[in-house]
Amino acid sequence: MTGIRRTATVAALLFALPLPVVAAAPALAAPTAPAPGTAPAAAPARPTVPAGVHVDLPRPTGPYAPGREILHLVDHNRPDPWVPAAGPRQLMVSMYYPAKKGTGGPAPYMTPDAARLMLDVKVPGNTIPTEVVTGTRTWAKSQARPQPGRFPLVVLSPGFTMPRTELTSLAEDLTSRGYIVALIDHTYENTGTTFPDGQTLTCVMCDRPKSPELWAALNESRAKDVSFVIDQLTTHRHPAWRYARMIDRDRIGMAGHSVGGSATVPALLTDDRIRAGVNLDGTMDVPVPATGLKGKPFLMIGHPLGGGREDPSWTESWTHLDGWKRWLTVAGSHHATFTDLPLFFEKLGLPEPPGTTIVAERGVQLTREYVAAFFALHLKGIDQPILNGPTPENPEISLHP
Repeated sequence: MTGIRRTATVAALLFALPLPVVAAAPALAAPTAPAPGTAPAAAPARPTVPAGVHVDLPRPTGPYAPGREILHLVDHNRPDPWVPAAGPRQLMVSMYYPAKKGTGGPAPYMTPDAARLMLDVKVPGNTIPTEVVTGTRTWAKSQARPQPGRFPLVVLSPGFTMPRTELTSLAEDLTSRGYIVALIDHTYENTGTTFPDGQTLTCVMCDRPKSPELWAALNESRAKDVSFVIDQLTTHRHPAWRYARMIDRDRIGMAGHSVGGSATVPALLTDDRIRAGVNLDGTMDVPVPATGLKGKPFLMIGHPLGGGREDPSWTESWTHLDGWKRWLTVAGSHHATFTDLPLFFEKLGLPEPPGTTIVAERGVQLTREYVAAFFALHLKGIDQPILNGPTPENPEISLHP
């Protein structure tokens, strides 16, 4: 929320903060020489962690094995909003789907260029080997055979400056519970997006002056990205994804972290296909209007701001929500708790903000559990008592009255 996303300086949050990066290239064609904004030739990093150190993502909890494919989508009806010279808006999307166990091969966490850019930009004077990130143990399998049947679709949007991989644990777990997940990289809004031609575009928006108008524009652009992805997966005669038949078009939800979470508001307002939304610790840059969200259910999960304070955008939006709603606070958490990032903080020995008491895997577990419960209730119609009040099993969770 506001106090962390825009002003925090704690060392452990360097991964989550928008630090300056060079401007991105205006085109996606692979240049003969490194172009401005593309990933430069890799220089060997000076290791500061033992060789072979890597992160293991927590095992998914559902009965299905997650499969994963990567899509490159081009919106020929919309120029890129941040770099118009680049031509049509282009997106990279990780598609997760319930797969047959024992099929497929390992799905890498992220590309080497994207991982190196993230580390170099987010950790000043970086000496962390890229392999610490690229060697992350995931549970999804590439080229895995799909399960029969049709499943609800959940679209995930990451935080500002962060690649889509920050929500990998959540994506894998939702998939294991019987969902299709579309995890979007919003081009030019994160440290690095790698395209099929091998070019990795950087974050044009990271060092632009921030204003309420720009935050709102980022939200509204993400809502358009989400609707375009849903179009490509569900409404075309020849869908962009070969397993699109697995998607139940009548059961679609969206969730996101930080700006990705706040972008669920304009997405729910403008796309009637999206039935329910989750905001993971994102300031409401586009507040819920006084007329509500057309009765659509909405879940807000955040970290405590301290001193009994509340994010004013949440307080205002809460009163306008006109459907099923919950506002959960996770004691001992911080802005990045709802992502994979603390798993890296712990492995690398990076300090976390004062007041943090929740360990990384517990944060992942709670995020998975409550997001999955929300979608089970609103996309599958399965009652979820966990959403009705505090439970002895999860003492960290409190409900806003």
